[in-house]
Amino acid sequence: MLRIVTDGAADIPMGWEEEYAIEVIPINILFGEKTYLQDIDLDSAGFYDLVDQTRKIPKTSQPSPHQFTEFYKRIAQNGDTILSIHVTSKLSGTYASAVAASDELKNVMKVVPFDSAGGSLGLGLMCREARKMDRAGKSVEQIVRYLEGVRDRIQIILTLETLEYARMSGRVGTLSAALASILNVKPIAVLNHGVVNMVEKVRTRKAALARVIDMAVAEFGDQPVYLGIVHARDIVSGSLLMEQARKRFNCKETMLTDLSISLAANFGPGTVGLVMYPVD
Repeated sequence: MLRIVTDGAADIPMGWEEEYAIEVIPINILFGEKTYLQDIDLDSAGFYDLVDQTRKIPKTSQPSPHQFTEFYKRIAQNGDTILSIHVTSKLSGTYASAVAASDELKNVMKVVPFDSAGGSLGLGLMCREARKMDRAGKSVEQIVRYLEGVRDRIQIILTLETLEYARMSGRVGTLSAALASILNVKPIAVLNHGVVNMVEKVRTRKAALARVIDMAVAEFGDQPVYLGIVHARDIVSGSLLMEQARKRFNCKETMLTDLSISLAANFGPGTVGLVMYPVD
């Protein structure tokens, strides 16, 4: 049996975990001296409440190899195959932990770690496509080849409400001091080839949302796509971006979901953006 695993950096629309049998290993969230497991000890609402109360930004850390080993052993049986699809290895050690765990368990079960070079809803979509291919009778090797073919074509473009989370996280590249000093700037971040870069700065939220769409149009044009909108505690902006994007893209399917805690901790509440996944 094929088990599909991802991590807490994946944004997965409601119901997908059950419908497509996706297992999610939680990340560790560190508030001061206390450590929480994402969506087990601390959900999104609780996370934002703690941020509001403490005025502090938590640290996040990847699951350890030991946590992966125990997780794999809990969800799978001897002889199962696990396809473990994870957030970009250039920004997190999650994939490395999965590799270490797979090596430890190589005599018990087959674990195939896969570096998505992305995150967010791109991860969720990869997991769904993997399950659909599995149910169509494709082998894990065929599924991996498909994922390798699409991972560099997935577009993730976000606009941030505040720079504070990104600055403190240390996981965003090319964030210049000049950009950080501009009051009320709405930066636009692109996740490309596994790295997040701030590529533009826009003065208003309205202009930032329009620019996010224009950038994606330049990439995909009229190509059929899955269109996903993600937001961090800003359903109004997320819904507005969805309404505008539907008019511009050749959408096979659209979806709106929350940005995971692991990403919100790095980009901050008010972050909103789109994830474009090509339809083959």
